[in-house]
Amino acid sequence: MSTRHPDSSAVLGGSLLLAHPSLKDDNFKHTVILIASHDSDGAMGVVLNRPLEKKLGDLGEGFAQGALAEVPLFAGGPVQPAQVILCVWRPHPETDGFQLMFGIDPERATELLHEEGVHMRAFLGYAGWTGGQLEEEMQRDTWVISPLVADLLEDSPDEQLWRDLLGQIDDEWKLLANEPEDPSLN
Repeated sequence: MSTRHPDSSAVLGGSLLLAHPSLKDDNFKHTVILIASHDSDGAMGVVLNRPLEKKLGDLGEGFAQGALAEVPLFAGGPVQPAQVILCVWRPHPETDGFQLMFGIDPERATELLHEEGVHMRAFLGYAGWTGGQLEEEMQRDTWVISPLVADLLEDSPDEQLWRDLLGQIDDEWKLLANEPEDPSLN
C-alpha cells in the first residue's frame, strides 16, 4: 500500500487530501480537504465532509433573506472559524470537465445559483498550512492525495465521503477506511 507523496515541487491546489486512517487529531480525523491553493508560502483548503446541518441563512448577517439563504453550511476548518467562504462547482462551459470557483463573493454566487448543474456550499473557516508544513505532513503519511472527481459534491457530505474516496484508491485502503474505531469490535 502506498501513499502518494508529492515531490518538493508538486503543487496540490485542486487536489483532495484524505486524512490517513491513523490520524487522530479531532480537527482532521476522517476528513476530506479540498486544497484551493498551494505554493511555497503554504496551502489552504476547506473540509468537505463536516456538515453543520445548517444553511447560510441561519447565520443572519444579511444571508437570512437573500438568495443564498438555503446554501448548505459546513465547518471548513479550524482557522478563522467565523469567516464564510463560498465554493461553487459546475460543469465547465467549454469542456466535458468541471469548474471550481473557490472563495467567490456573494454577488457572483447569487448570479451562479440558478445555473444548471451548479453545486454550492458555504464553509465556516478553513484549513491552512505554512510554507513547507503540508509537505512535512505528507512525508509523515498524515494525508493521502486523491484527484478531484466530477460528482464529488453529489456524494454523501459526511464521514462516508472519506470512506468512499479512500476505498476507491485500492482494496487495502478500503479495508483501513472501514475498520472500527474500537479494535475489539473486529
